[in-house]
Amino acid sequence: MAISLIELRGTPRERGRHYGEAAGPRVRASIDYYAAAFARSSGLDWPEVMARARRWLPLVEDFAPDLVEEMAGVAEGAGVDPLEVLALNARGEIVYDHTFARIDPAPDCGSSAECTSLALLPPAAGDGHVYAAQNWDWRAEAVNWTVMLRIVQPPKPTVIMQVEAGQIGRHGANSAGIALNANGLGGRFDNAIGIPQAFIRRRILDSDRFSDALDVPFRVRQQIAANLLLTHRDGVSIDLETTPARHRWLYPDDGLLVHANHYQAGVPSQLADSYRPFAVDSLYRTEVLRGRLRACVGEPDPDAVRKLIGDGLSDHFGHPDSVCSHPDPREDPLLRSQTIVSSIVDLTTGAYFVSDGTPCDDGYTRLPWGLYDEPGEQAV
Repeated sequence: MAISLIELRGTPRERGRHYGEAAGPRVRASIDYYAAAFARSSGLDWPEVMARARRWLPLVEDFAPDLVEEMAGVAEGAGVDPLEVLALNARGEIVYDHTFARIDPAPDCGSSAECTSLALLPPAAGDGHVYAAQNWDWRAEAVNWTVMLRIVQPPKPTVIMQVEAGQIGRHGANSAGIALNANGLGGRFDNAIGIPQAFIRRRILDSDRFSDALDVPFRVRQQIAANLLLTHRDGVSIDLETTPARHRWLYPDDGLLVHANHYQAGVPSQLADSYRPFAVDSLYRTEVLRGRLRACVGEPDPDAVRKLIGDGLSDHFGHPDSVCSHPDPREDPLLRSQTIVSSIVDLTTGAYFVSDGTPCDDGYTRLPWGLYDEPGEQAV
């Protein structure tokens, strides 16, 4: 597979340095892309974006000093400025900063802004397993700098996640049996800055208890709205529609929970008068995928269940703005989006499957790491 697999261990600085060394060309490719994208959207050059990113440094130093050390190591290893790495980790928050009012208001997905997540639990899974899965859709170019990380960091759980090179948090699962999938929700709330999502999501995945993972977004002031779908291997899943103002939550329906990019638990009062989903296709993607997954109820074989999940995540209704998202030729090439990684995690066995790009084209490959492997060991 073209996607890079990187295992990290040691102190935060050592982990970051190895990460930067291993992913250096991809980190620099990501920086080059965002420099061009910000210039197109805001008219600001990259040094100006870096200078503005500095606003978030005191917040993240206070919230997660170890992750600031990890970012510093990434910068050293990749040979880039630490503020460039911070900008990569706070790109969504920078977009929503009031000084960037002219930028495309969809920070976590493309201009047609698609991401679709699911939790499949007994009794919806006929094999009795617990699954967490997601199509991560973002700029089509980003498929060239996406990496899979395995972070061995005792006494914290080992984390496996997919990120853009240089990022220290995004989507994934950990050795405590906790999975996190996430989707953008959109909407501007106020001008106050808050903790970037990359740090919130990494802290969730650093948790060894489900209650601690669930508590992370409740004890910080975030800046942008985000949907966070948390799933535990014991068959519990909760979806949080989080905003800087307040959070709402959803539970599975007969063992199935699907979420995309629109508010499903209720539109926040700050947006109620003018709210429109920034991705109207979100309204059908949830129902299309939910319908496809109902076939899992009567299937007792795990391989067959996983195939049904993959088939659902490869669905093309509404193409190119489908569950399996493809670039729209009508859009600016710099802003075209697609599914850059699709993931299926069997939280019961620890097997982690990913597609390197759209799942309809590339299928799924099992990673050499299992969630429950002992540090230093790999799955056979």
